[in-house]
Amino acid sequence: MQEVDARGLSCPEPALMAMEAINNFPGEEIRVLVSTATQKQNVTELAQSKGRSVSATQEGADFVLTIS
Repeated sequence: MQEVDARGLSCPEPALMAMEAINNFPGEEIRVLVSTATQKQNVTELAQSKGRSVSATQEGADFVLTIS
């Protein structure tokens, strides 16, 4: 599983990092760590637009998205 740690970064950087991982690892699960609900939503929408499914959990103040 690939991991993208985008916590603490400003938009749109987390979405861009997630898109790069989706493009570079098309058949793999990707775990994306983000800091805000807005980033969570942006990454989720991006992944879904690429035909990927997303599950999200919250760990403390951060969100963990698993893109498969």
